[in-house]
Amino acid sequence: MAGTPKILVIRFSAMGDVAMTAPILKEFTQNYPEAELLVVSRSLFKPFFSGIKNLSFHAFDPKQNHKGFAGLLKLFKELKAHKITAVADLHSNLRSKVLTSLFSLIGIKTVSVDKGRKEKKELTRKTNKILSPLELTVQRYADVFKKLGFPFAIKNTLHQIPAETPNKETLAIISEALKSAPSIASKTQKWIGVSPFAQHLQKVYPLHKMEAVVLSLATSGHHLFIFGGSAEEQEIAEGWAAKHENITSVVRKIKLDEELKLISNLDVMLSMDSSGMHLASLMNIPVVSVWGATHPYAGFLGYGQSINDAVQLDLYCRPCSVYGNVSCYRGDFACMNNLAESIVVDKVLYKLNNQKGI
Repeated sequence: MAGTPKILVIRFSAMGDVAMTAPILKEFTQNYPEAELLVVSRSLFKPFFSGIKNLSFHAFDPKQNHKGFAGLLKLFKELKAHKITAVADLHSNLRSKVLTSLFSLIGIKTVSVDKGRKEKKELTRKTNKILSPLELTVQRYADVFKKLGFPFAIKNTLHQIPAETPNKETLAIISEALKSAPSIASKTQKWIGVSPFAQHLQKVYPLHKMEAVVLSLATSGHHLFIFGGSAEEQEIAEGWAAKHENITSVVRKIKLDEELKLISNLDVMLSMDSSGMHLASLMNIPVVSVWGATHPYAGFLGYGQSINDAVQLDLYCRPCSVYGNVSCYRGDFACMNNLAESIVVDKVLYKLNNQKGI
């Protein structure tokens, strides 16, 4: 390929999936420092790619500027102006397929991610379930670059990096919460992030059980920061925070880039199979993850995370869903309802007390 390679990377949504692309793009640039990347995604997700060398970002606006087919044509023209030499489609949905088709028509090589739909159907079906680990999603992303002519072996490991300092508004929230330790520098407690929510309810540990977990961890002397996004989640998180001085809600109080900085100062994250796990991976923070209808075998375990830190029950019906968007056909949601709070608490405490460094 003549000249400097410039690869367009398409990954529009959802938040967790977009976050999973960032570590792979970082590894790509480490292996191919002469190449350039142009990521097209929703503007909200731009902070995920901060600090990655030779990477630029193009905002995708599906509600206005890039709405409908005409909007995709406009987006294509905008992206084509960057003199793209190849397209890595890490989404493989209708919109991304329109874009890849347009680039193919002008002679640009495109490769779309193989989502492994057949294997995932075999993993989640009711009868003759094939319960075996599938290829990690982060590896599927790397495979796209291999097919474009840029092979590299992913490390898929967390590594120690300096924690980032939040802005003064976020520091004020922390200082208010930590009256006995008014700054990050004077931190005396272990900090636990908790991301208890998810887009689909089948991935959410019942909130009354999670409340018991949170209160138990707070009572043990650790400080907890609750993460979320909606107004309803904010109300729940603030209700928990009102019950113990070691619980602080940051839901709807700080922006995404500040959330990432705060996460970088955590000792561990407790998360569902959701974006919280992947945000922690971005900041090289270990995660204790809780799995219900879904399963790490589907390939969505966070980058660098260990399946040994996944909390789950071994049931014949699991997993029943890849994304958690299918109702429990048993009707009892046993995968979550039967998961004792003590198991989750013990796993978090064990992780806190037995970290060997990353």
